[in-house]
Amino acid sequence: MSCSVAIPNSPIFSLSSSHYFTKNCYIISSSTDSLPTSSSSSHSSPVLKKKRPAKLDIPVASLIVELPPAVPSRSAAKDVVEVEGDGFSVYCKRGSRKHMEDRYSASLDLHGQSKQAFFGIFDGHGGTKASEFAAQNLEKNVLEEVIRRDESDIEEAVKHGYLKTDSDFLKEDLNGGSCCVTAFIRNGNLVVSNAGDCRAVISRGGVAEALTSDHKPSRKDEKERIETQGGYVDMCRGVWRIQGSLAVSRSIGDRHMKQYVIAEPETKVLRIEPHHDFLILASDGLWEKVSNQEAVDLAGPLCVESNRQGSFQAFSPIQTQTSDTTPTQTPVIT
Repeated sequence: MSCSVAIPNSPIFSLSSSHYFTKNCYIISSSTDSLPTSSSSSHSSPVLKKKRPAKLDIPVASLIVELPPAVPSRSAAKDVVEVEGDGFSVYCKRGSRKHMEDRYSASLDLHGQSKQAFFGIFDGHGGTKASEFAAQNLEKNVLEEVIRRDESDIEEAVKHGYLKTDSDFLKEDLNGGSCCVTAFIRNGNLVVSNAGDCRAVISRGGVAEALTSDHKPSRKDEKERIETQGGYVDMCRGVWRIQGSLAVSRSIGDRHMKQYVIAEPETKVLRIEPHHDFLILASDGLWEKVSNQEAVDLAGPLCVESNRQGSFQAFSPIQTQTSDTTPTQTPVIT
């Protein structure tokens, strides 16, 4: 499965515009190098003795057919999700997995401000509970922290919003976890954060630039952090995993791995400039199939056409094929 959002330099993304863009979409692409991002995690704890507990069985929750009507901007658990809006479009199609566990959130005109928006992609594993919870609560928690803090403390606000969402989910005594990537547009700034292997890629004059770095156990600093806490990372079924189980090192939820799998995001803040064409937010289902540049090359012409028409238009999704020739979801938001 994959989920992605592409944000064009439309009225919402443009500095000179009075409108907003916001919504998410799903895409599929292959992994590429990412730019380094800032992190406030501390790795100063003494190294503990490594433990090798039995591999964890992550329960798979039953699929929920529909979300409450009070949350219209969240994706429901369906094989296909397609949404069109002012300045955005969402399309997601279930791939070879039995259930669709990805979710999204998109909000425009936050607090009545036409230059403020929030987008999120949530890639669930072990069921849909964590991705649904994050889609419904992360934005609210981040905004509450932003209101409480000084404008210059935006990174701390986002971090505490992520951590509160994780803490609240764990109190629900639910299983599963969710990787996240979010984009918060505020006062002409783009604030991009991630926990896990969902990724944000921006197009600068047609050139792809990763704004996030995937949190995987194979990443040197993540591996060291896990081992410092007494965990271990090894290759299992061709993938580097924590305790032989989880293939990501940061997420919302994953209570049974919480000692090693943290919810603290890495955040990058940049000023939105005219040469910023569009932004893509996507889960690993996209990045496993296409490179950052390929995703930008595919979305670019659609964004150009969107800007030419003066508003966002919905375009047909592009399907990629997995190794077993099963079509995987390739949602694109432009």
